[in-house]
Amino acid sequence: MTNLNAIYINGLGNLSPQKTTDSSHFLDEVNRVQSNRLACIEPNYRDFISPDILRRMGRLIKMGVASSRICLADAGCVMPDAIITGTGLGCLEDTEKFLTTLIRNNEELLTPTSFIQSTHNTVSAQIALLLKCHNYNFTYVHRGWSFESALLDAMIQLRNGKASKVLAGGMDELTNGSFEISRRLGLWRMKPADTFELLKTTARGSIAGEGSAFFLLSSAQSDTTYAVLTGMNTFNRKASPVSLPRLLSDFLERSGTGPEEIDLAVCGLNGDTSSARPYKELTGSLNNAGIAAWKHLSGEYMTSSAFGLWMASMIMKKQQVPEAAVIRPPGAKTIKTILIYNHYLDLNHSFILIRKP
Repeated sequence: MTNLNAIYINGLGNLSPQKTTDSSHFLDEVNRVQSNRLACIEPNYRDFISPDILRRMGRLIKMGVASSRICLADAGCVMPDAIITGTGLGCLEDTEKFLTTLIRNNEELLTPTSFIQSTHNTVSAQIALLLKCHNYNFTYVHRGWSFESALLDAMIQLRNGKASKVLAGGMDELTNGSFEISRRLGLWRMKPADTFELLKTTARGSIAGEGSAFFLLSSAQSDTTYAVLTGMNTFNRKASPVSLPRLLSDFLERSGTGPEEIDLAVCGLNGDTSSARPYKELTGSLNNAGIAAWKHLSGEYMTSSAFGLWMASMIMKKQQVPEAAVIRPPGAKTIKTILIYNHYLDLNHSFILIRKP
């Protein structure tokens, strides 16, 4: 019998600064980089997109289309009932191209392509066009909650019975312009950092990153199921200064889970001393759980929690935590419950809970 409240993660597709496109390998070889920014390892896009369409696409669009197709193939799904995406900054490369041309050409003789492709919903629209999918299609642009907003909408569509298979994803790209602007704001390390030592050093700033991760969420379990998505919550601690352990306790209680049941906490630690305190609060309240991190592998960006959910789903399926991600090894022989906790600039906080199917 199908559990109407259960949501199953049946497919994954992830383009990132690591070798994550092949789900048969799980961070076996990790790229160790000396830098303050990470770029995606991009595949041969002709394997996913025809050349005549490919040449008109911006970089983030290519990343989104490729990762979504990897996800659909992984789940064995031909047509989703909905496509829901989240992005913090959208197609930055096309936005920069259009604005640069606008200035150089004195607002004359402008080609419309970059403008058309600079809108935030271009990725989800392009995925739908290529699939010939006329179903529900929505894009959320909620800064550090962009992916979580897409995930919440997907959960609502499934639990209300409006869809049985939802393609949900989060993506953001890094450009030279966006990196320089955000670096001046103090978000990134001033000097190149060793990604393997990032979480061990104490300094201001993290490393910039990018990525595109998609998930095929379904109301029915299948042979490809990775995990059960049990619950999700977002909150702003500055707007409501409640202790993090209390917020976690309330979230777990609503999800029907006790703190002692958490076998692993996958956290968005990023090496920035100004953002470390919430993670210390959380891990300090989960004494029996293992701790893992992902941002030294993906870099920091507004939708990096999508990489975190991808990693947690892979851990659940393969029942192993990659050595490069371990902060504190889990004590349980079988990992049954994983908590993903992330915050962006200590403003946008989120909990995501998954279980073993």
